[in-house]
Amino acid sequence: MEAKDDITIIPDEEREKCVTGIEGLDTILNGGIPRGNSVLVTGSCGTGKTTMSLEFLVHGARKDENCLFISVTEASEKMLNNVVPYDFFDPSLIEEGKLNFVDTPDIYEELGLKDKSEFSFEEINELIDKIEDLVVEKDIKRLVIDSVTSICFQLKTEEKIRDFMLNLMKTLSSHDCTSLLVSEISPEASRYSQYGVEEAIADGIIMMGNLERQGDLLRTLQVVKMRGTDHSRAKYVLDLTSVGVLLVPMLKGGGKERRGESL
Repeated sequence: MEAKDDITIIPDEEREKCVTGIEGLDTILNGGIPRGNSVLVTGSCGTGKTTMSLEFLVHGARKDENCLFISVTEASEKMLNNVVPYDFFDPSLIEEGKLNFVDTPDIYEELGLKDKSEFSFEEINELIDKIEDLVVEKDIKRLVIDSVTSICFQLKTEEKIRDFMLNLMKTLSSHDCTSLLVSEISPEASRYSQYGVEEAIADGIIMMGNLERQGDLLRTLQVVKMRGTDHSRAKYVLDLTSVGVLLVPMLKGGGKERRGESL
């Protein structure tokens, strides 16, 4: 089969990387997330998904990249009040327009979807078009949707979820926008997403969890897959500190390396 003239295949080693700025994660990812990838950040409640995703945007904003956080599960104002104590957060980035926040209830109201219990295929496309408008208008290069699970809940069927995810990721990639799509799962879940569709479509999966060891509840992180780059698949202990996310290699016994031996 002949390749189409308008398709250019870029070798993995030549793809531009979106450096996350999160200590240890860029090492795990061999330099960062391939630019334009849509990554599922998945895990149960309290594993640090929102904090890590926000830090990803803050580091981008500091690099003069316009960033967008689309909040689905709670008002962005409430979410921001919870991250004020973190040293990595800089409110001036919002004032400068580098760090932007949008709540989906506002989008739904604008599109006439506020009271809809289920979206049609046409309404799904309208939602994607609205997200694209925001990306283009503000020249967004990093985007977080927290959580994509809540949007998928209103799509109901696997067919609609697949259509939404495929079109959303294709749209974001066409604008070189690197995205983290937060996925909520239960602690006992045997898969990486609520509906089992999202994980197969996403370019990458970052799995975050809780692990009990000797009376402590440790947060963990593991890159399950990431298209376009070599990466470690080992499990790391994740610490949420005042300066942001820190990752420390996990010992086989379940503990963690001393700080001097970390990434």
